[in-house]
Amino acid sequence: MSEEPRGAILQRDKQTYAIVPRIPMGILTPEILEKLAEIARKYKVRIIKITSGQRIALVGLKHEDVENAWKDIEMDVGPAEGLCVHYVQACPGIETCKFGQGNSLGLAVRIEKMYVGKEGIIPAKTKFGISGCSLNCAESYVRDFGAFATPKGWNIVVGGNSGGRPRIGNVIAKGLSEEEAIELIKKCLDYYSKNANPKERMPRFIERIGVEEFKKAVL
Repeated sequence: MSEEPRGAILQRDKQTYAIVPRIPMGILTPEILEKLAEIARKYKVRIIKITSGQRIALVGLKHEDVENAWKDIEMDVGPAEGLCVHYVQACPGIETCKFGQGNSLGLAVRIEKMYVGKEGIIPAKTKFGISGCSLNCAESYVRDFGAFATPKGWNIVVGGNSGGRPRIGNVIAKGLSEEEAIELIKKCLDYYSKNANPKERMPRFIERIGVEEFKKAVL
């Protein structure tokens, strides 16, 4: 078989692939849903799966169909592998939720524009969780970087993850404005990128150097 097709993940059968279009913050439109349905029918997609990262995976594409599917779908690749920001997860926040205390979608959009799709600037796969209140519906405590809103402003969380080695993240700052939160996130990513070992996830980095050392460097 020729080289692996762009933006595709080989499946268990070693013959078919999954693709995951980028869907920022899990926000869909009727047009996107229609396009996904069109692609699924055209290429006889076996499974359409909502992922834990608020995206939709199309599973069961043939090798020769992957590139044409990407051309037809006209959406960016939502990376599921690789050393980069994989996604920025967010709840509705003050846009629709009665519990919302901060504009989680707005903050998440800014982080998306800063990092998603930019390869080579982060040492390992990285995920964000941005929640509009302390209920943390966007799982801010179990993402590499998180933020959640309170009546006093944004709290910033670092070093969380779920999966096989779960870790609850550490709150390193409280009550920040949106601009202050963005600046701190930039500092955190910059320090992490310059000091982590190759492929070292953020939670393992925090465990290795200690959260107090990390706070000294970024606060």
